Amino acid sequence: MKNNLGDHSRLLHILDAISEIEKYVQNISFDDFVENTMVHSASIRQLEIMGESASRVTHGLRKIYKDIDWENIIGLRNVLIHEYFGVDLLVIWEIIENDLPPLKDKIQKILKQFES
Repeated sequence: MKNNLGDHSRLLHILDAISEIEKYVQNISFDDFVENTMVHSASIRQLEIMGESASRVTHGLRKIYKDIDWENIIGLRNVLIHEYFGVDLLVIWEIIENDLPPLKDKIQKILKQFES
């Protein structure tokens, strides 16, 4: 793959944000997540970083990797930034539990292609 340092860097930011969230929520329940404002606030911040990074990934790379829902990642960031008072922690938890693991796998595969 033609090396695009910007895309590579942004993908690393996404992967780092996922790793941070994984550390925050390791071995905790949803109830713990809700009760611990530091954990859910930090997780939300990492989701914002992911959305900002995704918004800066080139359209060319987004077109190649259509199986990643770039628009929803970016859209979530916008909701978290602008509608922070109405964030549903259950939705955030479900994103963390259900959406981040497959996204992590996809980002890792893309990054491996940068190495070849």
